[in-house]
Amino acid sequence: MPTFSAPDGTLLGYHVAGEGPPLVCLPGGPMQDSVYLGDLGGLTAHRTLIRLDLRGTGRSHRPEDPASYRCDRQVDDVEALRKELGLERLDLLAHSAGANLAALYTARHPDRVARLALITPSVYAVGIEITADDRLRTARLRRDELWFAPAYAALEAVTEGRGTPDSWQAVAPFWYARWDEETKAFRAAEDEQRNDEAAGVYASDGAFHPPATRAALARFAGPVLLLSGEVDVAGPQRVMTEYATLFPNAEPAVQPGAAHFPWLDDAGRFVRVVAAFFEGLPC
Repeated sequence: MPTFSAPDGTLLGYHVAGEGPPLVCLPGGPMQDSVYLGDLGGLTAHRTLIRLDLRGTGRSHRPEDPASYRCDRQVDDVEALRKELGLERLDLLAHSAGANLAALYTARHPDRVARLALITPSVYAVGIEITADDRLRTARLRRDELWFAPAYAALEAVTEGRGTPDSWQAVAPFWYARWDEETKAFRAAEDEQRNDEAAGVYASDGAFHPPATRAALARFAGPVLLLSGEVDVAGPQRVMTEYATLFPNAEPAVQPGAAHFPWLDDAGRFVRVVAAFFEGLPC
């Protein structure tokens, strides 16, 4: 696996797979091993995926300064990867919490981003509020699922600030379009792939300055794909629609029936939309 040095000397690793022009991929979690992205449902047939292992995750080393796990301080890691790859501009894809890092990178280096795809993005970097009603209304779209009643009760507890570790486990079915043996295994692996120390620092005080970020993104002229899942309680449609309006050239897309991991929920549809976007075709 190739490696490079971050500006502070931390050795970072990345994974290369696929065919076609390079596409840099930032994982979520936050601070989860990029292995969970896999081949993004077969996107490797269209693009060479460059999956970055964020510092302290996957094959990347832990930094000497744990404060450098903070999201804004990792922008320099992405820029160092661009230089390592010898690319003038990046096609950039980010999932979930990784979208915060992608937003900060784009705000700081708009001339280095060609096209930006935000997949079921977190919104901390841009300061959009997600209300309990947003999440619960989205959750109720799945009221006919066999697991719905206990999962919904747990989600109510979480949104009211009464959540326990058991509550967070109980809401897991909402993250996937299907709650079956495959997604249960995927969920279990996620828990082993995350650096919890780093996750606790990622969004700590000082990481985000939403007014400045929003102002910078409003000046970003490059094409943006904001792909959301129809039933994603982490990114309800009202919120995703508002996020898309922050960019002058954003193309919102809603994947029907999808939750937080759309390449797992319907790989064919996901790949068609994302590949078309990066090829400059209508999605």
